[in-house]
Amino acid sequence: MLRRIWALTVKEFIHLRNDWWLPVFMLFGGVLELLLVGWSTSRPITNLPMMVLDLDHSAASRALITAFENTGTFNIDESVQTQAEIEQQIILGKVTAGVIIPPGYETDLVDDQNRPELAVILNGAESIPASTALTAVEGVVNNLGNTIVLEKLGISAAESANLEPSLQVWYNPSLSEAFYTVPAELGLMLEFTVLLFAALAFSREKELGTLEQLLVMPFSSLEIIIGKAIPVIIVGFVDFVLMLLMTHFVFGIPVRGSLTLLLVLALGYLFVELGKGMVISVMSRTQHQAFLLVMLVGMGDFMFTGYAAPVESMPQVVQWFGNLIPAQHWLFILRGIMLKGSGLGAIWPNLLALTGLGVIIVTFSLRYVRRALN
Repeated sequence: MLRRIWALTVKEFIHLRNDWWLPVFMLFGGVLELLLVGWSTSRPITNLPMMVLDLDHSAASRALITAFENTGTFNIDESVQTQAEIEQQIILGKVTAGVIIPPGYETDLVDDQNRPELAVILNGAESIPASTALTAVEGVVNNLGNTIVLEKLGISAAESANLEPSLQVWYNPSLSEAFYTVPAELGLMLEFTVLLFAALAFSREKELGTLEQLLVMPFSSLEIIIGKAIPVIIVGFVDFVLMLLMTHFVFGIPVRGSLTLLLVLALGYLFVELGKGMVISVMSRTQHQAFLLVMLVGMGDFMFTGYAAPVESMPQVVQWFGNLIPAQHWLFILRGIMLKGSGLGAIWPNLLALTGLGVIIVTFSLRYVRRALN
């Protein structure tokens, strides 16, 4: 039996050598995408185009504009003359934010009877830049407001330092978005790699017309499945190690927990996704159809991993359904080990759920694929 499995495994690697683009794509496609995603998310959002219409032309309005410049978030254009110009540029999508400082702004700041008003227009069609701009504007305005209040209360800057909260940020002191997105992208790219590679195992044989030849040879269905699975596991595991090295040495994402535990659990997760990919493979008649099914399944999993939107904000029924997605538990385990240094005592609920789902998926996959091959 072992000799026959070895022969089938060698046959698969010969296929990979002839179709060299496939393993190259599997190994380096995910790594390159991870590099691009990590690079884009590890950098703060800066140079957002902002137009400022200063109708007050006072020292206070100048100080406000300087405060916006000091955030490092905006690239400010002060040449605008009318509000209509700001609105036109926002309609054209060339400006993220527009600020209108009304006449009498400085007077209203020192007058207790009047409340200064500041008009801000945001381009909500681009929600992420608009949210960043809103956060920066609110930070500047709140800081300015606190300063004015303290001055009116006669509290000096040194005395106001006693009012500062003691802030502690665990696991990600700089609040870098890369600490969230890069591990998530690593987990998702591992899923897509294994799903796609496994999905092409039998669909490629069908499309080439060689599956019938394979079935009439003296191999059992279990031996064929194992022979097809071994290259997928090897390539998938090597891909995971490459991406893990990139996350650590290129983006500085730590691995605070046990590296051995992480590698062992990653290997187990590969078998879960392998089972799903094998089912897709025998269902598909062509490689193109297999690819489309992988995209459908993968994007469905993507929505329940919390990568695009927090799972906690979804309806309760959707959250219950999300617990049936292996990728959701895998990402929790991955982040826990890498960022928090979690051990089995902290991740066992998700590990137990992933194990249970894995047993169900792999068992169903074996029975379904063997029935399809017999």
